[in-house]
Amino acid sequence: MGVQAIARELGLVPSTCLYVLRALVEEELVSFDPDTKRYTLDAGVLTLARGWLRRDRFADLVAAPLDRLAREFGVTVLAVQIVRLDHIIVVATASGGQTLQLSAGVGSRFPALISATGRCIAAFGTVPEAELERRFTALRWDVPPSFAQWQAQIARTREQGYAVDDGNYIAGVTVLAAPVWKAPGTPSHALVALGIGAALREGRAATLGQALVGAANSISAQLGG
Repeated sequence: MGVQAIARELGLVPSTCLYVLRALVEEELVSFDPDTKRYTLDAGVLTLARGWLRRDRFADLVAAPLDRLAREFGVTVLAVQIVRLDHIIVVATASGGQTLQLSAGVGSRFPALISATGRCIAAFGTVPEAELERRFTALRWDVPPSFAQWQAQIARTREQGYAVDDGNYIAGVTVLAAPVWKAPGTPSHALVALGIGAALREGRAATLGQALVGAANSISAQLGG
């Protein structure tokens, strides 16, 4: 982005924004392209990310459970952090080693209420129904459920302890999620499994869901939630 666009986005005076950007360039957190006059993130942000991951207990605790679940069920398993109702961020991943794999890189961001994780947030959080409906209308799905269908799925999530998105978010892909608590209240994180629909039929989805809940509850207990 150019300095004017960045300044508008952040509500800064352009001269102040330029001063900060030049400082970030000096620290190699941001790079500047003299041909396009635009700024972008630079490799220095990786140092910040590594430092954060080293201090994040959740990222340490999920490594072994993610690997175990991915190998046992042959799916991709993610650990995500929930940032209010704004978005979720992938902080760790594990692959089941199958020929055909779904993937999402560490640092990937998704709307908070989308897919199975969103159903967990809605089921175990305290967001008023009117606010949920307002945010639901802005979500983008491959096969959109109605709000009434989504509410029924949320109720089911509350009963069984994990959520299932059977091809709504991404057609042909089944996504399961179980909530993790760092403290009492709204879930702070979630464990998420992604598989091609056919690979999670004939009861395997339910077995995987229960395994996700077991791992999520264990991690919650270790985090104090």
